[in-house]
Amino acid sequence: MKICVIGAGYVGLVTGSSFSELGYEVFCVDINPEIIAKLKNGIIPIYEPGLEKVVKKNAEEGRLTFTTDIRKAVQTSLFIFIAVGTPSAEDHSADLTHVFNAAEQIGSYLNNYSIIINKSTVPIGTSKKVKEIIRLALNRREIADLDFDVVSNPEFLREGKAIIDFLNPDRIIVGSDSFQAIELMKNLYQPITSKDTPFLVMDLPSAELTKYAANAMLAARISFMNEIAGISDAYGADIQMVQEGIGMDHRIGHAFLSPGIGYGGSCFPKDVKSLIKTASDKMVPTPLLESVEKVNQRQRKKLFEMIIEQFGKSDLSIFTFAVWGLAFKPETDDIREAPSIDIIGEIVKHGAKVHACDPAANHKAHNVLGDAGVKYFQDPYAAISGADALIICTEWLQFQLADLGRVKNLLRKPIIFDGRNIFDPKVMKETGFVYKCIGRNL
Repeated sequence: MKICVIGAGYVGLVTGSSFSELGYEVFCVDINPEIIAKLKNGIIPIYEPGLEKVVKKNAEEGRLTFTTDIRKAVQTSLFIFIAVGTPSAEDHSADLTHVFNAAEQIGSYLNNYSIIINKSTVPIGTSKKVKEIIRLALNRREIADLDFDVVSNPEFLREGKAIIDFLNPDRIIVGSDSFQAIELMKNLYQPITSKDTPFLVMDLPSAELTKYAANAMLAARISFMNEIAGISDAYGADIQMVQEGIGMDHRIGHAFLSPGIGYGGSCFPKDVKSLIKTASDKMVPTPLLESVEKVNQRQRKKLFEMIIEQFGKSDLSIFTFAVWGLAFKPETDDIREAPSIDIIGEIVKHGAKVHACDPAANHKAHNVLGDAGVKYFQDPYAAISGADALIICTEWLQFQLADLGRVKNLLRKPIIFDGRNIFDPKVMKETGFVYKCIGRNL
């Protein structure tokens, strides 16, 4: 069985390379010739642990092919995955331009029965529209009787652990009303489901909604804990103890209960907004989801407010701040909706200089922030040398294992604003730091 994956971005590249790792022959297609040229030369455009190894291995062994030739890929594949970007439009709905363009291309070249699989995160009803676009294209080619199916197969990949998540998922969800398509999808995923991974079949709208609902639930947990952290700060409680106390309740669990400076990345922000927009289109009120978004936006301002409070003025022109962490989370170079970008922007706007450091995301942050007021460092200790304070925005392990004595000696003032609570406040106080964190300022 041959597979075509349209889109060589994050989801498409992980999906295509992972299927090739399972032994399938995969065509990974993208309209951008520069991306395809880099991939053919073994250059991976994104930072994702384990991805480079999987890509190079399967490309060398002939199972993974990168191409701009969508015609050949479509016409020789039984399974055609649409894995293109769905960014937020101005009205916060999902921009489906790339999805619909892919559907048009598929309809222009399809010549045998195939299953078209929506892997991109899309609003309810998108699979139906994709089917209509393909059918119209076939009608124009006067082959209206050509059979095909469209299914929804949402991804649940965590950046930083995407390969692991694809090959060892919590569940596989397939939305379809076609018995033939369902059976073929079961065969496709058999190498994974043979390890007792649940395979859930549902209708198309339910499958499309499940992806949004999952991300919205996780985002809600983060915003909830950030609100509780605010209460903790106000009354001198320790949010880490609260987190441990509620996490032991089997109905709640420990995942996504860490307070901080808010969620970011390519999924949670846009998916929460898109779900709110989808609901409003049908006049369904969403006060909880709207609050999740508002809390997250408010939390992004937390560190900057702490900085102004500490230094007692909004004119920061005489100060230099070191920022550890630019990516929205560890083990990725993704800076989309990263809180660090907003925080650095505010600091620079108020006159300060910034020494920025991230193990993987410096280059992408530079593309967004530029050089005005910001200098980039690969060495975290070089970044803090001579800085007036340290700001922590991403909980990379190397930051957690930092030599605190060295940090103290390199800073002009022993002040740390920790947006991810990576250190123990009591230890920091005993070490002589002014340590400001989230919900643990005891």
